Amino acid sequence: MLTIKVLGPGCDNCKKLANLTERAVANLSIEAKIEKVTDHTEIMKYKILATPGLVINEKVVAAGRVPSQAEVTTFLTNALMAG
Repeated sequence: MLTIKVLGPGCDNCKKLANLTERAVANLSIEAKIEKVTDHTEIMKYKILATPGLVINEKVVAAGRVPSQAEVTTFLTNALMAG
């Protein structure tokens, strides 16, 4: 099972990234725990300069932008193959 974190204060882009991620997980029919991290101190632990951020299995895969649906799917597939 993948552990996915969407980092951000809850802005529109953060919500968009969370929705994209949830759709990608559903499309791939994989098990994943999706967590929204809004606490500034927690977000800073990942050393990203801008939100939203996407973390899969504790690895930052995107930050400061909303990746496309295809990119999110690729990130998830790569994480599944790596682990």
